[in-house]
Amino acid sequence: MTSRRTVRVDQAFFDDLDRQLGSDRGPNGEPSGTDFIVIDLPTVVDEFAENFDSLPIAYPDRPDYRALVVGGTLVAASVVVGQLVADGSIVLLGIEFDLGWPDEQHD
Repeated sequence: MTSRRTVRVDQAFFDDLDRQLGSDRGPNGEPSGTDFIVIDLPTVVDEFAENFDSLPIAYPDRPDYRALVVGGTLVAASVVVGQLVADGSIVLLGIEFDLGWPDEQHD
């Protein structure tokens, strides 16, 4: 049985989230950062907590950093980087989205 690690979220992760999604839903129903936190973040946390050692290494020669590439309910895909720290927990450091939204210039 695999043990579940504790996962924390760094402020930089929330900064990335706000920069990409914003605090309010978009005019066409695009998700907000809060929507992501409530709907998709729990799955990301579970993956890091339960499967950290099997995730791909994010940076060469740094096995303490892992990346998760995942499709979501709200966004086409996201890449999350997490680090295993000295106390055995994982800190989610950043996130990048492929929002998959149509280019508004090509209506």
